Amino acid sequence: MHQADLGGAGPPSLWDIVVRVSHWGIAIVVLANEAMTRGGSAAHVWFGWAGLGLLGLRMVWGLVGSPAARFSAFPPNPRQAMTHLRDVLAGRPMAHASHNPAGALMVYALWMSLAVLIGTGIAMSGPDPFAVADREAVVNSNDWSGLDTETGEGGGGKMVKTVHETMANLLLLLISLHLAGVVVEGVAMRRNLVTPMLFGGGRSDK
Repeated sequence: MHQADLGGAGPPSLWDIVVRVSHWGIAIVVLANEAMTRGGSAAHVWFGWAGLGLLGLRMVWGLVGSPAARFSAFPPNPRQAMTHLRDVLAGRPMAHASHNPAGALMVYALWMSLAVLIGTGIAMSGPDPFAVADREAVVNSNDWSGLDTETGEGGGGKMVKTVHETMANLLLLLISLHLAGVVVEGVAMRRNLVTPMLFGGGRSDK
């Protein structure tokens, strides 16, 4: 992975439009389904399908997208991640042309958790999103009880439901760690790491 001193020139537009749209779109989906919808409701399921589309788009872009967005630009490497974290704590972090090694591990963990979360959600609600609206009336709480029945209506089961809820909690934990990492890294590097993900200009070492 390319590394450069903090004073060196970086790519003029590190995070392209597909990366930014998928990043913030997934953030909206997670926030909406955590705080604004009921589990099993039509809105909850439709947000889940939107998340699947955005995640799929990002996976394709990781293969054919801009150089910084490709998986080959930030392969998971736990040893390099630990080295990077030590460098950050020592006040001498290196700049990277894409995600730094620690950020790369976090990105893959977030994607995998989201994929399992969406997959178990589809298993419970069924493969036809248009049928969910007809079942919304049976959802009386936030616990999927209306869709997770012994008769199999909506698919799933107790184990799928447990995995779904566990992944939801894990995803929130990972997001919290991600935000904390952005703050710590930004302070250590004296650089705004949010602006490049919002507007795409300048350098980012997120």
